[in-house]
Amino acid sequence: MNIYVGNLSSEVTEDELRQEFMAFGQVTSVNIIKDKYGGGSRGFAFVEMPKVSEGQAAVAGLKGKTLRDRMLDVSEARPRSDKRGGGSYGDRRGGGYGGERGGRSGGGRQRRY
Repeated sequence: MNIYVGNLSSEVTEDELRQEFMAFGQVTSVNIIKDKYGGGSRGFAFVEMPKVSEGQAAVAGLKGKTLRDRMLDVSEARPRSDKRGGGSYGDRRGGGYGGERGGRSGGGRQRRY
């Protein structure tokens, strides 16, 4: 079972998080998500537990628990979606280069009298 852990203090380590979850059963992996530029914690992690029953017990037991002065947000992780924002200019509605609002600056075609 893949478990999302949010509202983590930047001081929490993977070993510390593993210890909290091991109280409920076997832990396969712990992955604190780091900022790709600065390398610091982004404030959330994923914990993998092989047995669903143990994972559910960990979610129930750790949700709302305080760890390093932060109340943990613990839930079953949702599958990652392929939709990751962004998109091309042609996908935008309104604004951008030629969307529904009509172009770059000035709102569309210029009128000549």
